[in-house]
Amino acid sequence: MKKIIYLMAIAITMISCKKQQNDFVTFSGKITNKNSKSITLSNPQLNFNRVIEVDENGAFNDTINLKDGFYRLSDGKEATALYLKNGATITMTLDTKEFNESITFTGEGSNESTFLAKNAVLQKAMFKDKNLFNLPKDKFDAKVKKFITDFNNRINENKLDSTFVAFQKQNITSLENYLNKTHTDKLYANTVLAKGSVSPKFINYENHKKGNTSLDDFKGKYVYIDLWATWCNPCKQEIPSLEKVEKQYHGKNIAFVSISVDNPKDYEKWKKMVTDKNLSGIQLYAKNDKTFSKAYKVNSIPRFILIDPNGNIVDSNAPRPSNPKLITLLESLNI
Repeated sequence: MKKIIYLMAIAITMISCKKQQNDFVTFSGKITNKNSKSITLSNPQLNFNRVIEVDENGAFNDTINLKDGFYRLSDGKEATALYLKNGATITMTLDTKEFNESITFTGEGSNESTFLAKNAVLQKAMFKDKNLFNLPKDKFDAKVKKFITDFNNRINENKLDSTFVAFQKQNITSLENYLNKTHTDKLYANTVLAKGSVSPKFINYENHKKGNTSLDDFKGKYVYIDLWATWCNPCKQEIPSLEKVEKQYHGKNIAFVSISVDNPKDYEKWKKMVTDKNLSGIQLYAKNDKTFSKAYKVNSIPRFILIDPNGNIVDSNAPRPSNPKLITLLESLNI
């Protein structure tokens, strides 16, 4: 019996001596060349926003109870990402003149934030290469592969929270998909949609006035195409500028063609808007046909395209009517 009591006593002692995880984060540090008198820690999804005062020497210290996860720390216009878990004791230092490059995290629970800071620097350097998406496919693939391999090596080399790791692996997959798609689209734009290439065509789009109209109906004229929709506010904001340009080039060898890509459910809305607003130019409805927009890799509207009298591309992503560069371009063609 004494032996059992003795063992229980040892167990109780061990439990009482075991370090308990705090239900808060201790976050402190020093900012050189601070931008303001405070920094802000936030997470909109968690409806979390905490302002932390920074003294005249750039030092700060706070104890925060929060939900484990990703947070954004901002100092004026600069910001960085952190991963915080209750029980962590993190010290941060940074110089705002080299924000991402100088930031460091130390202390218990700082590995994830250190990983994010390093990743931000490497990702920024990759996107800083203005020639990235113009690289030949083999060189582009090699560069992306190296970036992904380095990322995975850093994930495996560091002791990181499993939830954090899972989320980062999702992020790197999304980034890789984005990079590959952007490069593919850029390559397509530089070849298939290059200046002088034969333009993709639209066929038998409904004309608001009557009948159907195709791109070939404009052979012999320049064609300035506006892809838009009634639900698109930026599209509608361009209408006054478009009408101004149309008026300036009235009687010239150019047709101004607006193609609605509205869904069938908004067909009547399109007809009514064209009538009520007395929209000028040639107003067409794509009839839910996406062949033309897909051929031009349209992923956002408004989108403007300029085609020459021979049906060849002048600019597959022409300036908007509100952009003075459009008039400069049209003037250069002596229309």
